[in-house]
Amino acid sequence: MATSMANAQAPQLANHKTKVKKPGQRSCNEKNEKGKLCGGHLKRWFYMTDVKEQACGDIARQLGPNAEVYRCEHCKTLYFPNPEEPGALNVAGRGSISDFGLTIAPKDDKK
Repeated sequence: MATSMANAQAPQLANHKTKVKKPGQRSCNEKNEKGKLCGGHLKRWFYMTDVKEQACGDIARQLGPNAEVYRCEHCKTLYFPNPEEPGALNVAGRGSISDFGLTIAPKDDKK
C-alpha cells in the first residue's frame, strides 16, 4: 500500500526549513511574509560537500551521508523526495519519449 501525501512528513531539522516534494514538483512553493511564492528551482543538494552544512551538520547527523535532498536555489528550503515517486531520477522528471519514433539500427560489421 502506497503512502499518501497526507501521511508523508519531512524530517524536522533545527536549522533548516523542510518540506516533502509534491509529485512532479520542480519549483519551490514556499511563501514569503507577504504571501508571494518563491518559485526557485529545486536542485539536488549534495550536502556532504557544502562547507556551511559541514559546520552545521544537522542533515548528516540525522539522515546519514547519502540522503536524497533537494534545495531551493533562492530561499534554501530543503525538500525531501515524495514516497509516491521513484527516487533518484531527475528533478525535471522522467523526460518524454520521442514523438518521432526514430530508432537507429546498429551497423553490421561486414569486412
